[in-house]
Amino acid sequence: MLQIKSFEFNPFQENTFVLFDETKACIIIDPGCSDRKEEAALVNFITTNELTVTKLINTHCHIDHVLGNAFVKNHFHVKLFIHPKEEPMLRAVKTYAPNYGFPTYQDSTPDEFIDERTTVTIGNQSLQVLFVPGHSPGHIALYDPQTRSLIGGDVLFQNSIGRTDLPGGDFDTLVASIREKFFTLPDDVTVYCGHGPTTTIGFEKRTNPFCAVI
Repeated sequence: MLQIKSFEFNPFQENTFVLFDETKACIIIDPGCSDRKEEAALVNFITTNELTVTKLINTHCHIDHVLGNAFVKNHFHVKLFIHPKEEPMLRAVKTYAPNYGFPTYQDSTPDEFIDERTTVTIGNQSLQVLFVPGHSPGHIALYDPQTRSLIGGDVLFQNSIGRTDLPGGDFDTLVASIREKFFTLPDDVTVYCGHGPTTTIGFEKRTNPFCAVI
């Protein structure tokens, strides 16, 4: 069964996730680790639990979600997977990283692309890829039907939604993604957000001031 470990990294308080199962295979999603202490925390968890990293995935490529890409790729010798529409976003990070206080940011490049036709495997688990643009052009989410767990990135937060005032953002597109892709999932699905606490689909359908439908 899928297990999920979260870390809060970097000054943006971004949530990085390690997903694994009983086979000890794991994937890392959105490594936001920005210094040696945060890198060590990630490595120590993986080493202590005797996990084998098989993939690195970005839900989207804003700076706070990709700061640790190069470290993870080099340390664990894994490939980086992103949606093809996120490649320009990833390439742009190196140009503005110093302005956000990250002068030593290491650039990374994708190795393979994924979209809704892709099934992401972790040991014995299979995750569905959802295409949910609006916060960024090629934003994806990962859904596990067995445990009803959704790695949602910066699409939906507890009583909030992702920003749409950044390059490539669009409010109407984001709300449509939430209602058409997230809100069609069961109400008891747990959403693991890119920032802040977890929430559930049912709770957000009833109470979210930006996109509630009930």
